[in-house]
Amino acid sequence: MRVQLLSLGASLLPLAAAQFTGNGNSTNATSTGPDEDGKYWIYGEGISAAFIPYGASISNLLIKDQYGIERDIVAGFDNASYYAIDRQHPHFGGVPGRYANRIKNSSFEIDGETYHIKPNENPTKDHPDGVDTLHGGPNGWDWRNFTVASRSNNSITFSFVDPDGEQGFPGEVVSYITYTLGNMTWDFKMVAISTTKKTPIMLSSHTYWNLDGFANNDTQSVLNHTFYLPYSGQRVGVDNILIPTGDILANQQGSVNDFWSAPKQIGTDFQKEELKNNCGFNCTGYDTCWLVNRQQDGPYDWRAEDGFVARLQSPWSGIQLDIYSDQEAFQMYSCNGQNGSMALKKTQGLFDNKDFPRTIPKYGCVVLEVEDWIDAINQPEWQRGSKQIYGPGDDPYVLQASYKFSINATKTS
Repeated sequence: MRVQLLSLGASLLPLAAAQFTGNGNSTNATSTGPDEDGKYWIYGEGISAAFIPYGASISNLLIKDQYGIERDIVAGFDNASYYAIDRQHPHFGGVPGRYANRIKNSSFEIDGETYHIKPNENPTKDHPDGVDTLHGGPNGWDWRNFTVASRSNNSITFSFVDPDGEQGFPGEVVSYITYTLGNMTWDFKMVAISTTKKTPIMLSSHTYWNLDGFANNDTQSVLNHTFYLPYSGQRVGVDNILIPTGDILANQQGSVNDFWSAPKQIGTDFQKEELKNNCGFNCTGYDTCWLVNRQQDGPYDWRAEDGFVARLQSPWSGIQLDIYSDQEAFQMYSCNGQNGSMALKKTQGLFDNKDFPRTIPKYGCVVLEVEDWIDAINQPEWQRGSKQIYGPGDDPYVLQASYKFSINATKTS
């Protein structure tokens, strides 16, 4: 199996000869290599984006706003080399793996055998490294370099081999991550194959968004952004360190976690007592996994025009993002942990407004993650095993999503 996959990767290596054209910070990019900042640019109609091998991360995404001004609407660093240096701001635009989100007690069981993986979150006196594992551990996929397997004018594919035993996970996993730009669209497909042993696999895209490109004269936060989850009347219940309890909770209409009954701005309920501790102990905001219940309407095509699972829109820039995905959960994190220590890129922000430093403040971004039910490997009663445990000979793990951009200046509360 591994030989066949590596042969497939080798067959992808010849790169398209077409020279790149388009706007963006990419004048030195070529069809065979990165630009002077180590970034690989690709282009669609009305959209351009840069990616780097570190974590198969998106580093820039450029779209014109309602005034025709180009905005870079994702967080990241100016130079690709800095991703591996800065450990204070992890996961910027990368692919968390081999298991995204949190794993309770840094352990799980497969076929009666218990596996202990490396912890990296919520350290205590007795557990200085942490009591749970976040995004695959201290050396998860988004901390490591992928290989550029294929690249054309509008698409790039990264490949990755995660060895048996890495971070304590059983078995080797081979993965391909493909990003493609179209007509104001960013599509991605993530494929992972377990070649030697049964192992958990759950991936996502951990992109940090600010649809104003941090250039709003009135605010640097995303609390003005409107958020909508039309199929998400339920969420995963968590404890005070955001570990799932096994409970599935109802998002009652009008409650702080209700984004399904109508679109509302992310900051609408920030003065409500109910939002305190909503994202963990002493945390006000969101770090929430909503379930996606599209089955209520019967069989569906996840790509159908009216079937977006999430919508994010800024009344200031007019940029709207509709997310389509084949996944059955959706995590939103309102950047509660940002503290102004993360610098903006040279393609972002205001250069002549002294009221706003050129950094990302608390609530200055929002992370949107398409994924499956979090920590389901420790909740067998949820019956998600076939969605998250993969072994040799099984069908591959596949995640697909399409991010469709448009201009919508309508202001919604």
